[in-house]
Amino acid sequence: MYTRQDLLRCLEAMDINPRGVLLVHSSMKAIGEVEGRADTVLDAFIEYMRDGLLVFPTHTWSTINRQNPVMYAATEPACTGILPNLFLKRPGVVRSLHPTHSVAALGADARDYVRGEQLAETPCARGGCWGKLVDRDAQILFLGCRTTCNTLLHGTEEWENIPDRLETEPQLFTVVDTDGARYPVTQYRHNGSHPSRFYDKMEPVFAARGAMRYGRFGDAPCAVGSAAAMNQITAEYLAKNPRLFSDETPIEQPLA
Repeated sequence: MYTRQDLLRCLEAMDINPRGVLLVHSSMKAIGEVEGRADTVLDAFIEYMRDGLLVFPTHTWSTINRQNPVMYAATEPACTGILPNLFLKRPGVVRSLHPTHSVAALGADARDYVRGEQLAETPCARGGCWGKLVDRDAQILFLGCRTTCNTLLHGTEEWENIPDRLETEPQLFTVVDTDGARYPVTQYRHNGSHPSRFYDKMEPVFAARGAMRYGRFGDAPCAVGSAAAMNQITAEYLAKNPRLFSDETPIEQPLA
C-alpha cells in the first residue's frame, strides 16, 4: 500500500518541476492501493506543487449541450474522473468559467490563470487556459491513462486552423460562477462529425524528440510531456498532414 511519502518520491523521480505548472490527466484506479485513497493522492500533489501551479481538467462537454446549456461552476461534475472532482472541493481551488472545457487550478496565481475563460469562443482558445500551458511551458502528466486524452492537441488543431475540427454554427451557453453571476458564452464546439481521437499516434514522436518521458506513480505507468514542445512538434506534422488525427494510421517516419 502506497503512502503520501511514496507518492511524493514518485513525483520527484519523474522530475516534475515543483515551481512550474503541472496539468494532470488521471486514472485513480491505475495507481493501486493508497493509504487514504484519493485524498492522499491529492495531498501528495498539492504538497509537491505548493510553490507552483497545479491544474486538473474539469471538463463538462459530456453533459453541457443544446438541451442542457447552463453550467454551474460550483456544482457541475467533471467528466474527467475521481481526482478532478475531489480537487474541485479543496480549499483555494478555482475553476475556469468555460462551459465545456474548464480546468481547476491551485496556486499563487490560480485566479489569474483561469481568468477570462467565459470569453472563449472555442473549446481550447489560444488565449485561454490551454494556450497558457504552452506559454508557461507547463508539464502535462498522463497518470495511468493513454495520451489519447491529450486535450492540448485539440488546442493545437484549433490554433493551426485545421479544417472541420469545429462546428460552423455557434452554440449559446450560460456559465454561473460561485457567486451566482451569470455569463453568456458563445462557442463553436468540437465537430462531432469529424472527431479527432488518435492523439496517441504522436507519442513515439514526442519520446524520440525529447518532448515526453516516462515514469510511474504507484502502480500507474505515466508519461510526462512538455506542453510547448508537444504543441510545436504537432504543428509541424499538421502542416504536412492536416488530417493526421482523422484515423489511427501510425506515423512511420518522424519528421527531421
